[in-house]
Amino acid sequence: MDLPVSAKSEQFDVIILGAGASGLLCAFTAAQRGRRVLVLERANKIGKKILMSGGGRCNFTNQLVEPDNFISANPHFCKSALRRYTQWDFIELVERHGISYEERKHSQLFCTDSAKDIVAMLLAECEWAGAQIRTHCEVNKIDAPGNGKTRYRIGLQQDGVTRSLECDSLVVATGALSIPTLGGSGLGYEIARQFDLPLTERRAGLVPLMFSDAMKPLCERLSGLAVEITISCNGQSFTENMLFTHRGISGPAVLQISNYWYPGDDILIDLLPGIDAPQWLLQAKQAQGKSRLRTLLGQHLAKGLVAELQGRWWVEHEDTALAEIGDKQLVLIGEQLNSWRLKPSASEGYRTAEVTLGGVDTSAISSKTMEARNQPGLYFIGEVLDVTGHLGGFNFQWAWSSGYSAGLVV
Repeated sequence: MDLPVSAKSEQFDVIILGAGASGLLCAFTAAQRGRRVLVLERANKIGKKILMSGGGRCNFTNQLVEPDNFISANPHFCKSALRRYTQWDFIELVERHGISYEERKHSQLFCTDSAKDIVAMLLAECEWAGAQIRTHCEVNKIDAPGNGKTRYRIGLQQDGVTRSLECDSLVVATGALSIPTLGGSGLGYEIARQFDLPLTERRAGLVPLMFSDAMKPLCERLSGLAVEITISCNGQSFTENMLFTHRGISGPAVLQISNYWYPGDDILIDLLPGIDAPQWLLQAKQAQGKSRLRTLLGQHLAKGLVAELQGRWWVEHEDTALAEIGDKQLVLIGEQLNSWRLKPSASEGYRTAEVTLGGVDTSAISSKTMEARNQPGLYFIGEVLDVTGHLGGFNFQWAWSSGYSAGLVV
């Protein structure tokens, strides 16, 4: 049975693919300029990723936004957009809508009540500006006729009806591969390939790490335990909480370092950040010679973790007083506490990744307008580009900044 076809092609100035953070910001920015804007969303709901972010509270930006907070093959690309629309611009918008927010550690800003407030704000701005939004839209064809009249023609299915749309400016705000259950897809990359735009290597980012060796049962036994650590890999370090899970390790510190970890790499974990563990143990030997090592470490680490480490590193001294453990052995244990070397087997992949590293190569995109250099009227914004922020509100800020930059010119 053939699907019904809409009578004629609808025309808009701007069509935006994706009703996420970058797409919605772009939509009302363009509509405020008098442009006829339509946003197409595959899912049944708008802003799914916004709604689940920050544990439902949405870490919508950070008070300290610097280019160093972003990863890209071209680290300079993000600077122009971040200057054009800053964290203070978005904070002003949030305050104008009367949304209550709070600052948490590392200058992260979260909604006090719910991420729904941010989605409602973006939808209100779109409505006031006259930008239309349609859900349940599955784009299946994009053409650039080159006939001098129509720049882009989009074929899609919506609620069982095949429709045709035309526009002068097409904005790709489709997100990326992370968390497919929230609408993540590779559509943006397919569009980039269609128009001969290069792509950089893509992989899961801000993602938990897993183990397949003896660490896996240890992690299972400690599942749910959080500990503040410093984690290092490939010249990068982060001090934050690490969470043991039944698959491996997660938590803010691990998510941050996952952006720099590649399969086969070791990671180093300092279980006592800020403490020179060998020196501390030697001093404790002099001052608390009758104590057991597990008792001493219990001042800083959870009992369960200390028991696991004891089984790995000093099982022969579990009931030995500190005074009777040789200095060399204490120094070795201290070094292990400051630099526990582990080799993850894999990350959990796109299923749980908060972002996708890599994407549309920024060398093919204008950093000022987000327009493809070789394809007039085609724009890429948000996560689909090869720009990835650290954990802490930076990916949302990139969405707002890139969406605004495109919205000014489409």
